[in-house]
Amino acid sequence: MILNCIAVDDEPLALGLVTSFIQQTPFLNLTGKYSSAVDALKAVHTQKIDVIFLDIQMPDLNGIELARVIDNSKSNKPRIIFTTAYNQFALEGYKVDALGYLLKPFNYEEFLHAATKALNYAELVERSNTPGVAATAAPAPEERIEDEYLFLKVEYQLVRIALNDILYIEGLKDYVKVWLKSAEKPILSLTSLKSLEEKLPSKKFMRVHRSFIVSLDKINSITRNALQIGKVNITVGDQYKEAFSQFLSKWA
Repeated sequence: MILNCIAVDDEPLALGLVTSFIQQTPFLNLTGKYSSAVDALKAVHTQKIDVIFLDIQMPDLNGIELARVIDNSKSNKPRIIFTTAYNQFALEGYKVDALGYLLKPFNYEEFLHAATKALNYAELVERSNTPGVAATAAPAPEERIEDEYLFLKVEYQLVRIALNDILYIEGLKDYVKVWLKSAEKPILSLTSLKSLEEKLPSKKFMRVHRSFIVSLDKINSITRNALQIGKVNITVGDQYKEAFSQFLSKWA
């Protein structure tokens, strides 16, 4: 598979480096290079482009703004790999569903790793659109549930998490923390607790608070208004008490 791509950067040296890396990569086909995001947007609307290697800090229209415009204007949108000297834009990159984030200065090995992600994603999408292979459909942008695993988007990749490894899930506005019995630190993902609640099997997981989903078989002790998982005490929210009481009656 060959991916059509463009490079966008207002710094000539940086643009030249990305262009040379693209030309060294057998599965990438450079269809254009642009020092202006506005010019790049015109190309997006007139060409079939699979991947955009996109700088963020640019005059007139920056890379984040361009990504938002593309996200809102195209159904079959190209995937974006940001190339920037500023790591504080990583969160914004998440919000526009960027496929990768290359921090300048980066070498060819790092570039190739990001480009290979784009190739793998494109191949997965192509297989999902081929008649007779629907079972290999591409995962959703954020997460999906398959059998006994949760596929969660973490740092521009899908990470497979065993459902029986999950202790509880904590919601933090736009993020969730997935606490595991096999790890001291939680896995952080840009998604919502509501989205996960809709996908997790109800026989194994329960929403007990606006900020918590718990794994039912990991509960160590229960009172009428709270539960304990390991050393963590989680209060049951008022709107969840009825469903929790029904569960509690099965415990008694």
